[in-house]
Amino acid sequence: MENKIKTFLLLGGLTVFMVLMGKLIGGRSGMYFAFILALGMNFFSYWFSDKIVLKMYGAQEVSPAEAPELHRMVEDLAREAGIPKPKVYIIPDDSPNAFATGRNPEHAAVAATQGIMRILTPTELKGVLAHEIGHVRNRDILISTIAATMAGAIMILANMVKWGAIFGMGRGDDDDGGGVLGSLILAILAPIAAMLIQMAISRSREYLADETGAHLAHNPQSLASALGKLSRASEQQPMDASPATAHMFIVNPLTGGSLLNLFSTHPPIEERIARLRAMRSY
Repeated sequence: MENKIKTFLLLGGLTVFMVLMGKLIGGRSGMYFAFILALGMNFFSYWFSDKIVLKMYGAQEVSPAEAPELHRMVEDLAREAGIPKPKVYIIPDDSPNAFATGRNPEHAAVAATQGIMRILTPTELKGVLAHEIGHVRNRDILISTIAATMAGAIMILANMVKWGAIFGMGRGDDDDGGGVLGSLILAILAPIAAMLIQMAISRSREYLADETGAHLAHNPQSLASALGKLSRASEQQPMDASPATAHMFIVNPLTGGSLLNLFSTHPPIEERIARLRAMRSY
């Protein structure tokens, strides 16, 4: 419940930033423009983001005959979660990772790399799939897509505000678009704040998916063990992943130092493992 409330508040914060950016561009008319921009981007992401990301990573749908164990796990976990069975995909990549996508539980897919199926035991793999099914049941994919789209829209609006301020624009039909200095400051700070809010939402949903997955698999220790293996293996063999989609994976497919970790869409693996280790088996 705490994670859900936090997510709601953070999405509210992104909405406020959108309104402020639109207001600076053109007062009340700018606010309407910001709303229409966000609506259009969210509509596109809602309907097409799953197809785009699956194609981006060369994911291939597999039948029960081609991957019987994988299908059996997904089917059992979906039944436990009370949702339709998602489609099952395999990504031809040796870096161990997995993600779920789809606009709702009725149009969901779970994708796992070839690498993850090689290094995990069946129990650990079930823990990972339970985490992804948890994302589907909690509708995290939709929430994360909205957050990422709104953050992207804010960055677009910030650029418009910046150039508008430089060239003396920024006052709309109600003549309260804001001063040049204030516009420039907000144009610089708003995208940073939007990015941090998006990352906070992503981290919050990862914790919730860990918790949900532990309940679905009836074994939080299997997911904790899997996360440890995946973290070490992905550092040795990072994935050629886009930063725009890194938040979708169960562990961060990108590598980086402590500064990059500060801006990671994923919570620290050590903290996730510690929370899971503290849970009882169900």
